[in-house]
Amino acid sequence: MAATPFQITVEEFRLFHKIDRTVYSLLVMELRRDPMQSMQTLALWIWLERTGFNGVIRKILSLPPFLINELADEAATCLKCIEDDQFLVSAGAGEIPLTQSLIAKEFSLLFFHQNRDSATSGIRKIASEVCLRALPDIMEKAMNTSCEESNMSGESSSLIGRMARLGLGGDMSPRRMMGNNVPPDDRTMFVTFSKGYPVAEWEIREFFTKIFGDCIEYILMQEVKPNEQALYARIIFYTPAIIEFILNNLSKAKFSINGKHVWMRKFVPKNGNSSS
Repeated sequence: MAATPFQITVEEFRLFHKIDRTVYSLLVMELRRDPMQSMQTLALWIWLERTGFNGVIRKILSLPPFLINELADEAATCLKCIEDDQFLVSAGAGEIPLTQSLIAKEFSLLFFHQNRDSATSGIRKIASEVCLRALPDIMEKAMNTSCEESNMSGESSSLIGRMARLGLGGDMSPRRMMGNNVPPDDRTMFVTFSKGYPVAEWEIREFFTKIFGDCIEYILMQEVKPNEQALYARIIFYTPAIIEFILNNLSKAKFSINGKHVWMRKFVPKNGNSSS
């Protein structure tokens, strides 16, 4: 008789990562930090532990909230250093004294710069295999709270709730997580606007960036004469997963951008012609 594969329940997995959940909850619920950025922050700290800097999470949890907030700011600096190979020579390269004190060794941004490849793959793996499994309930609660406080529309609130459960958005941008090897037509959404309610390109970009982070490759607005309103546009995302997520198994979806209704559907090129 074949042995039954051992499976861990959601509750058991969350219990195993209880301390990580506590830190994340403190970041997003008490300190009101961005949920997606905080997920990357936690993934960075867990990666440091796995790299050999033991006890990082427990040390962080022993600190007062205002210092944890400062550490999270330093973590954002570390993440920028990992993502940008020119960061150390830019004006934005700051110091990380609290992180250095936490590690209790000679430690600086140079460590992240020299280990960019392993840090990128390690943080991405932790975010996918740990954070997205252990944190979605806390993440959704934090995002719903943020929606209520900012009076977001019902459509946007629902979208963000589903995004939290699937782990899309924010600084975990789909471009970095999934790459860009899909033809443009398969990553394009056709968008129409109501006549008399013009929607600008910057409004479209701002709407999606707030929800999904850096997700748009480019936008093609309808070409119109000066003082005329564009009635449609094409949005080319970095990944088709965004389109699948927005439509949620429907043929089209309706949203409100700055109080103006917008209809979205998958782009279908005419006569097989490419959108590019």
